[in-house]
Amino acid sequence: MSAPFSDQQELIDFLVNKGNGVTGLSQMGLSSLPQHFIQPPEARLALGAPNLLSQDSIPIIDASNWDHPNIGKSICEAAENWGFFQIINHGIPFEVLEGVKAAGHRFFELPVEERRKWIKENSPTHTVQLMTSLSPLAVKVLEWKDYLFHIYDSKDESSQLWPSVSKDQVLEYMKWVQPVIRKLLDILLKGLNVEEMDEAKKSSLMGTLMVNLIYYPKCPNPELTAGAGPHADISSITILLQDDVGGLYVRAPQGDGWIHVPPMKGALVINIGDILQIMSNGRYKSIEHRVIVNSKRNRISVPVFVNPSPDAVIGPLPQVVERGEKALYKQVVYSDYFNYFFSKGHEGKHTIEYAKI
Repeated sequence: MSAPFSDQQELIDFLVNKGNGVTGLSQMGLSSLPQHFIQPPEARLALGAPNLLSQDSIPIIDASNWDHPNIGKSICEAAENWGFFQIINHGIPFEVLEGVKAAGHRFFELPVEERRKWIKENSPTHTVQLMTSLSPLAVKVLEWKDYLFHIYDSKDESSQLWPSVSKDQVLEYMKWVQPVIRKLLDILLKGLNVEEMDEAKKSSLMGTLMVNLIYYPKCPNPELTAGAGPHADISSITILLQDDVGGLYVRAPQGDGWIHVPPMKGALVINIGDILQIMSNGRYKSIEHRVIVNSKRNRISVPVFVNPSPDAVIGPLPQVVERGEKALYKQVVYSDYFNYFFSKGHEGKHTIEYAKI
């Protein structure tokens, strides 16, 4: 069947206000994609066009011995040269990784009457919310995804109000991923001559943890749309757990090509966000990435966005610029940067221009 929507407002009402999301569209068995999801030809990732695809692969780092100097060297080099890398043997049990992915599937397989309990108007707490696309009221072309967004704080009891089908697995995953986050940030800071992460730096780098269960349902015309358009994250770092479906592409360091990041069993994908690019004064690179969707399988990914506190003031670290290096970025309040990013659609690396001097 074709999409039964006469205009974008009717579609937005179905997706957002009624809580159906893209999942509801996919479950209708559409034969063709609604017009509002169709990317202009120049914005599509044409998998048949060799010039758009790179044969490179991002670094894979064995983190079985975090304290070995070669591990730190490899991580900092990957952050400088690639902005993306995968880590294996990171210490998080395989069953914890599988559990949180299965929890994502369980949530999005709920009837819409259950899912819509978590849209903004209905959710019992601001720390969990069901969302669709990216800023659907602000963009011209919608993205083919839904996501259950969580703000995580181990001391906040509101997490007990999260959906029962996924709550325990999300909380267990967050318990295990936090030491990995801390180790990565410690290593990356030492690469910038910062020996200790005091409370101010902790607030600047990891004051807010957000974890999403992102669902990319089967799509009738995946070549015409995007699960996520080209963008760079506005985090310090992002820790991504992806399932075995695949679909993540990263901008190649040289040229305009895109590198596929194939799923690896038990691996985590790490990428540098804009905040660490700003704090490192451009030494570490926040890199564009994008997601394509699939006509045959539903895909789950679980990113943890390691963000500053909303009131944190972000700028190049003194240790980076104290020896005369010219600051490339001004001081910005993180909440202003965050709101600017979500005021528009995905626009590649455009957001960081907001902080440039």
